[in-house]
Amino acid sequence: MREQVQQFLDYLSKDRGYSNNTVIAYQNDLGQFMAYLEPRISRWDQVTRQLIMDYVDHMRSVQEYSSATVARKVAAIKSFFHYLLERELLPDDPTATVDSPKVGKRTPETLPPDELERLLGEPARGQTAKAIRDRALLEILYATGLRVTEVVSLNVEDVNLAAASLRVVRPRDRRERIVPIHQRALEPLQEYLERGRIQLLRDPDEPALFLNQRGERLTRQGLWLIVKQYVREAGIREEVTPHTLRHTLASHLIDKKANLEYVQEILGHANITTTQVYTQKGKGKRVQID
Repeated sequence: MREQVQQFLDYLSKDRGYSNNTVIAYQNDLGQFMAYLEPRISRWDQVTRQLIMDYVDHMRSVQEYSSATVARKVAAIKSFFHYLLERELLPDDPTATVDSPKVGKRTPETLPPDELERLLGEPARGQTAKAIRDRALLEILYATGLRVTEVVSLNVEDVNLAAASLRVVRPRDRRERIVPIHQRALEPLQEYLERGRIQLLRDPDEPALFLNQRGERLTRQGLWLIVKQYVREAGIREEVTPHTLRHTLASHLIDKKANLEYVQEILGHANITTTQVYTQKGKGKRVQID
């Protein structure tokens, strides 16, 4: 499989005259695609449309790529399969009916107050270490509006209970900010630190704040599964993701007349135009949300 990819990259460079940076971008995109495929298939002719759509879902949910990034990676995959088909290395093209994702999304959906409270209250039904962790996790997701990657990257040393704040380092660009913790999340977080995390901990030197049941840092996929579990148990039928809680917090802050620059700082938006989407109540306009 890697041999065909290399031949395609050589074709782009030598026959099509693509720049080195462009070829490297194709190499990275197809390399990630192969990494996803290799545990599942061993030949390119085994790739199906469904497998590609599963990969698109993986990029959106687990990798948390923006719509623009997903669209670019899908375009690279489609170009590669067109190349294989033209050289009669495949009997048909599995990407023929795969549409490129639309760049941007509609004004983000939020949870209504009753469903929000049901979701956040669901873990409180239990007193296991996992339940204590999950209650703190969901409360932090809503109370701070952190991205999934930011939450799972938190270390214990990033928590300042006395100041009711978190030090957040965005993994993508290492930008750092201090995010206040709403009062409602402080008690669940403190209980988790004093009771839940201690029970989950295996290695005393583990720095991660949120741990899985093996005592290791919780992964992004693990966090998504936790949210999915409680959405189901709370009887919420609409699609809810960790980002839904981020959108809900932002919308609630705007509804309470919070300063737009303050909301921008809380969410860690590089550009205030991204934050301004939360002031748009209609769902017709497509925008890029981070």
